[in-house]
Amino acid sequence: MKFFIDTANLDQIAEAQALGVLDGVTTNPSLMAKEGIVGRDNILKHYVDICNIVEGGDVSAEVIATDFDSMVKEGEELAELHEQIIVKIPMIKDGVKAMKYFSDKGIKTNCTLVFSPGQALLAAKAGAAYVSPFIGRLDDISTDGLNLIAEIRQIYDNYGFETEILAASVRHTMHVIDCAKLGADVMTGPLSAITGLLSHPLTDIGLAKFLADYKKGN
Repeated sequence: MKFFIDTANLDQIAEAQALGVLDGVTTNPSLMAKEGIVGRDNILKHYVDICNIVEGGDVSAEVIATDFDSMVKEGEELAELHEQIIVKIPMIKDGVKAMKYFSDKGIKTNCTLVFSPGQALLAAKAGAAYVSPFIGRLDDISTDGLNLIAEIRQIYDNYGFETEILAASVRHTMHVIDCAKLGADVMTGPLSAITGLLSHPLTDIGLAKFLADYKKGN
């Protein structure tokens, strides 16, 4: 399972990279704005800064446009920024057309804002490299986000689609574990969802006992 971090914060990305388990980064205009990154030129530079931290990992850069021609123009500009850039496309009609266009051109895409198996099927048919079902946002409206992961996994396995399931809107460590059980190829979430996997009270108790016993003999 690949671990992506969902942020535009360079310090958090660097911390995850230093941990040795980071495979990529996802971000979006809201996360950019949260870090005070505004203006087209600043956003493009920030994407390059992120790529320079993540060693060889995929970095999803989202288009703002919603019509085919503008998405193609913007996506090609993003793809030219760095070889690690994955063009992030919304699950809309023109988005599906754009994903097919980019797939034919050898440009990888990440289909975002996916909330149903049908949408995921269309993304795979259009040649998306990643499909991003938003499990946390489904949970927010009392719908089982994890069930969507299971349904997509079954459909993709049925037909041998190579599109990777990128579980997005991951909120906590149990989301990570459950997505791993269901066979999601990737998870993306906050740094806390990754570092939270480190924690267990028995580990803390055991380490404290080992250190205490060591001090007794020295």
